Amino acid sequence: MKIDLNNLINQLTEPTSIELAKSIQFQAIATPFAKAITTAYIQKGNGGQPILLLHGFDSSVLEFRRLLPILAAQNKTWAVDLLGFGFTERIANLALSPSTIKTHLYCFWKTLIHQPVILVGASMGGAAAIDFTLNYPEVVKKLVLIDSAGFTAGSAMGKLMFPPFDRLATEFLRNPRVRNSISRAAYKNKSLASVDAQLCAALHLNMPGWNQALIAFTKSGGYTSFKEKLAQIEQPTLILWGEDDRILGTKDAEKFQQAIPQSKLAWIKDCGHVPHLEQPQIAAEHILNFITE
Repeated sequence: MKIDLNNLINQLTEPTSIELAKSIQFQAIATPFAKAITTAYIQKGNGGQPILLLHGFDSSVLEFRRLLPILAAQNKTWAVDLLGFGFTERIANLALSPSTIKTHLYCFWKTLIHQPVILVGASMGGAAAIDFTLNYPEVVKKLVLIDSAGFTAGSAMGKLMFPPFDRLATEFLRNPRVRNSISRAAYKNKSLASVDAQLCAALHLNMPGWNQALIAFTKSGGYTSFKEKLAQIEQPTLILWGEDDRILGTKDAEKFQQAIPQSKLAWIKDCGHVPHLEQPQIAAEHILNFITE
């Protein structure tokens, strides 16, 4: 599969967005599935502790356009588009679920990283990071959860994902006004929900099979609650949470801290659901300090 992002990248206006978008690479990752999967990722920096960043629902590596460069100044840092999301290839008839996502992620890690990582997950990416840590504990040295999903059970939307409602649901999510509304809700500072931010959040909608993959993931049930398994996490864990999160709220932050044995919670002021975009310098400082502890 050949993907030409140049025309899409030319629409971007902010330097951090343009630079990171131009850094997207593609690698055919061998998996236990039917074929190798062309996987989108970014890698920057050298030395230090390897860091792996996992994006949120219906997002891409571009979500880390402000955080990744700061982390990469001191550490070799990766961001990857999870199976079924971002610019990673969608495979027809592949059962897309948390199970296939973590298998593909492990194959990506084994192919390109192959050493224990600091695993950072934001929102749904936090749930993916928890799931991955529980299943491949030898791969994860430390865990960072940013306004993470995974404590409370997910949406029951999967039960409604049958024709024609599945198509209508994805067309609803494709609507620019809807995406703008979601973007604005994610920030406390609404000015950050700029045209460039909206473009970064929507470029991957041009990927073949975007709507079918989203439907398949939703029908699988997505990520459910891990609260009964969180005590099994042995890795030191940092929980970062925006004080004004209007997407997931703030109650789960302390619940995560209480449930994960070696964890600590850091609140980020003047920040909504996306500290890595709204307060990237502060978020990076917390992560870098946590790595060296």
